[in-house]
Amino acid sequence: MHVKKTGFIGLGLIGGSIAKAIRQYHPDCEILAFDKNKETLALAVQEGIIHTSCSSIDDNFRDCDYIFLCAPVSCNTAYLSQVKNVLGPDCILTDVGSVKNSIHEKVISLGLEEHFIGGHPMTGSEKSGFVNAKPHLIENAYYILTPSVKVSEEQVQSYRAFVESLKALPIILDYQQHDYVTGAISHLPHILAASLVNFVKEHDTREELMKMLAAGGFKDITRIASSSPVMWQQICLKNRGNISQILGEFIQTLTDAKQAVDQGSEHTLYSIFESSRDYRNSMPEGSSGPIKKQFAVYCDIIDEAGGIATIATILASNMVNIKNIGIIHNREFEEGVLRIEFYDEDASAKATELLKKHRYIVYEV
Repeated sequence: MHVKKTGFIGLGLIGGSIAKAIRQYHPDCEILAFDKNKETLALAVQEGIIHTSCSSIDDNFRDCDYIFLCAPVSCNTAYLSQVKNVLGPDCILTDVGSVKNSIHEKVISLGLEEHFIGGHPMTGSEKSGFVNAKPHLIENAYYILTPSVKVSEEQVQSYRAFVESLKALPIILDYQQHDYVTGAISHLPHILAASLVNFVKEHDTREELMKMLAAGGFKDITRIASSSPVMWQQICLKNRGNISQILGEFIQTLTDAKQAVDQGSEHTLYSIFESSRDYRNSMPEGSSGPIKKQFAVYCDIIDEAGGIATIATILASNMVNIKNIGIIHNREFEEGVLRIEFYDEDASAKATELLKKHRYIVYEV
């Protein structure tokens, strides 16, 4: 396929990663961008990712094949009115937001349905900004497309092929279904994680024993509580209808669990844990979802000076980057004394091979 020109409004982590992927797989495509951060635009030009940096949403965007709205969700809806004035007759307008109802409603009110296909690449990083953008960030990640009802099937399939050409995995959903699904598998877990952390904080002992003894299991299910408060505040506000419904249904699930505990119902309690175990184990390990997988290995080390330094040296000398490393004091749910976390699966696999080669006992998760 041949894409002549694409425009970006917002060039942060996601927008920058898509732009870099386009540059990699469609080297002849002209790319232009508008971003409030002038340093970001200057860096993108310097790296050869974009050809034109725009100080406003102007006529440079008029003949684009695709225009990507990659600003925060609330900003994207505001930019729609400006984009409407420069939208070419055959241009497809898309976004990358994790909530779809609000922008689709704005698109409908502005009469832009014939041009709009919503998008949600289900990927990300704890690091933000164009400087951390990578072309492979969307590789093998699910990329949900939410076409407006007036967009032609030909345009939908063309855009789907474009997303596939960037090595992502497109899935077409109705935008309302998208917000319900992500409300359950992404938005609800973030609220639960934050609530669980706050519950422990408020009910901890004076000596903070809960904080000190928090096991790996607790830390794993609450890891996402470290996410951006501003981003999740906005997501909850934008998807509050679905989230409220889902929370209500989940509260009933908790109520049923409490009743089983109160009544000492052996069968019900066993069924809760058996059913959840079986369903959790049926999920494919390699699936790309909205909550990022951790890549970690555990290994046994002798308690001696320089033990951790030796392992770090082995990995560093073989160009394996460590994301985090530390001793596990509460090993109620883990094997191994040392936990080493990596940025990707390849690094984790290489580290495992290296440590085994050096006769360390390694436990993979």
